[in-house]
Parts: sequence; C-alpha cells; structure tokens
Amino acid sequence: MSSPRSDRYENVPTASVYDTFAELATQLTGRYIRLSDTAPSAAERDQWWQKVLELRDTKRAVPAYDRAALMAHISQWEAELARLQGDHRG
Repeated sequence: MSSPRSDRYENVPTASVYDTFAELATQLTGRYIRLSDTAPSAAERDQWWQKVLELRDTKRAVPAYDRAALMAHISQWEAELARLQGDHRG
C-alpha cells in the first residue's frame, strides 16, 4: 500500500521531483543560515553552519534520477522545515 506522500508524485516527471528536492534544499539551507547568523553563541552558530554543509553534501550525493531517494529527502526536509517553523512560533 502506498502512502499519500508518494502518491502525490505518481504522475510527476522525475525532473519535476528533482526540482522540488532542490527547492526544499534551498529553503532549508536558507533557514539554517539565518539560524546560524542569529545564533546567540559561537558554538550554536557553528552547529547550524555544520547543518548547512551536511545538507549541501547530501544534496550533491543524491542522483537526480533516483526518485525514491529524492522523495525520501523531500519528506524529511518538509518535516524539518515544519519543525523549525513550529520552533520559531513557540
């Protein structure tokens, strides 16, 4: 049985799935950079910057044709963005 998350890409070309993957990586990178720039300590700033570098490396490592990996990262990054937005509100 497929999940609703994977169903939304059923009739979507892999190139478009990759575009979504890349856009989410850009959004998340921007969020991490903002958090790094506004961190109250050097240690926290470095932690956020490390996340920027890890995300960059992950994005580079995922092949543009690997739909399953692209969709897995899309789900993961959407959840992370939602979590960070929730943390910002609370």
